[in-house]
Amino acid sequence: MTRAVYPGSYDPVTNGHLDIVERASSLFDEVVVAVLINKNKKTLFSVEERMEMLREVTAQWPNVRIDSWHGLLVDYCREHDVRAIVKGLRAVSDYDYELQMAQMNHQLSGVDTLFMPTNPIYSYLASSLVKEVATYGGDVSTLLPASIEQRLVQRLGEKR
Repeated sequence: MTRAVYPGSYDPVTNGHLDIVERASSLFDEVVVAVLINKNKKTLFSVEERMEMLREVTAQWPNVRIDSWHGLLVDYCREHDVRAIVKGLRAVSDYDYELQMAQMNHQLSGVDTLFMPTNPIYSYLASSLVKEVATYGGDVSTLLPASIEQRLVQRLGEKR
């Protein structure tokens, strides 16, 4: 079985993330969407909430599994027999950073990284930008699945 991991914070999951998940799921026997646990990073949703949202919006792909990890991604790959890391690239600036990470990960573990350019309609999309727009009442309905948008608006309302 060829297994890949698609790591990220997914705070919240966007349509851009789901585009990569869908495309990766057609290339690998199993895709693990792995939610980053970083206690130093301020997130809007807990790890459990992000995993729950991801399970909901990826249910249509039977070979997609949701998990979380803390520590080095290459350790997760070794422990779970993951042969590839999938990363979505929005712009050249993403490539600069992700290439360094890919080379380090390969040096540490031999795990390869597959770069997938995002669909151009999502090339500007980032969870942090979506949260900022939603915070000020902007319309993010085309950027997120409807259920995720509802949760985002509700959470932002709770924080006010």
